[in-house]
Amino acid sequence: MSVPMLKIGAVLSTMAMVTNWMSQTLPSLVGLNGTIVSPDGTHERIISDGWQVYSTASDPDGRCVCTVVAPARNLCKRDPRNRQLRLLTEQVQNVSQSMEVVDLRTSRDLQYVRDSEPLLRGVDGRLHTYVASPRELKGQMSQLRPLLSVVEQYRLDLQTLATLRMELLNLSIILTAIQEEVGAYDYEELQQRVLLLETRLHSCMNKLGCGRLTAVSNPITVRASGSRFGSWMTDAMIPSSESRVWSMDGYYKGRRVLEYRTMGDFTKGQNFVQHLLPHPWAGTGHVVYNGSLYYNKHQSNILVQYHFRSRSVLLQRSLSGAGYNNTFPYSWGGSSDIDLMADETGLWAVYTSIPNAGNIMVSRLDPRTLEVLQSWDTGFPKRSAGEAFMICGTLYVTNSHLAGAKVHFAYNTNTSTYEYTDIPFHNQYSHISMMDYNPRERALYTWNNGHQVLYNVTLFHVIQSDDP
Repeated sequence: MSVPMLKIGAVLSTMAMVTNWMSQTLPSLVGLNGTIVSPDGTHERIISDGWQVYSTASDPDGRCVCTVVAPARNLCKRDPRNRQLRLLTEQVQNVSQSMEVVDLRTSRDLQYVRDSEPLLRGVDGRLHTYVASPRELKGQMSQLRPLLSVVEQYRLDLQTLATLRMELLNLSIILTAIQEEVGAYDYEELQQRVLLLETRLHSCMNKLGCGRLTAVSNPITVRASGSRFGSWMTDAMIPSSESRVWSMDGYYKGRRVLEYRTMGDFTKGQNFVQHLLPHPWAGTGHVVYNGSLYYNKHQSNILVQYHFRSRSVLLQRSLSGAGYNNTFPYSWGGSSDIDLMADETGLWAVYTSIPNAGNIMVSRLDPRTLEVLQSWDTGFPKRSAGEAFMICGTLYVTNSHLAGAKVHFAYNTNTSTYEYTDIPFHNQYSHISMMDYNPRERALYTWNNGHQVLYNVTLFHVIQSDDP
């Protein structure tokens, strides 16, 4: 019986090699594990990078619209070789399905062989007894007879696997050659065109520069969460690759700041970390600027800079003369005496004091020291304002926090002049407790009665083009 046992061992060894080849080599041949096999037998990782999406604001008359959505790296559909690639891909899929069927059948037969192994050992051990009793030996041989068909099926499966392997190798070589041929021309050309368009896009955006607010879009509700009052924001300064979102629920003695990895995570309420501030905040006039949170310390006119990465307070400084603790809040109250904000030109504080008779003061701050660089008295009573935000050095003030509110007043710090405006916007949930402009996204972030809402803005620009 030693010869049959050696044959069964050979079958099991062959099955192990086949299983190992199917689990490791086959996926790389067809690209199922994100790799390709080059003609010299080495493996290369397939890298798939998405292109960025750029956009810019424009007025309703369409004076300048610059938008590009670059596709992901792929083979150009206009190339006739794309059809050949699709056909080859279908062949690979058909071969993969055949391999799965063979693998399933191999696993089933392997189990059958394993179940028969104890019987074979028993037959080998009782061989001398069976010689004395031919009838019993014949009965045992009849039990082993089904194993012959299993071994025969294994032999056929091995031949099928060898054929499929050669076919896959040929397909891999063809696919690699086509990819190199197409990529050497079409992809490089497309990449150069996109880079050129990207350069022109940035040039266009730089020419847009700052402008005057002329319209506010319909609201976009991002999420409904938290209490009636609160604030949420993204960083107003760092590059657009940064997509973190921060949320601060409530206006009175809050200390918990939630940091979400992306806007999508914020929308779903997932993948966030918590920052516990060492000092509680007052109001909702917070701003994230260059990786730090700037906020008003509870029951004081002290400004605090909290650095997110180090989770520590970097700076505290009093805003001299500024009212606090509902001395000069916005019309909705909520300890909104001091409102910190940022625009294209820097960091700002909006507040008032007794010497200013309750009129809104605008001060530009040094973000490194929180010193006041320059101040302006707008002459607009703060208690009559619903909310305020800065765009391009101009303070825009709403006349209410309730339904029917509109942008009613604008003060230009560049010219120290003001004007009354009439820019309506839809106050969908009828109670705005926070409204801030983000210069990177050119959008207004608002907290409206437990809803986090975005508004796009339209700015009027005078563009001088250098192109002929």
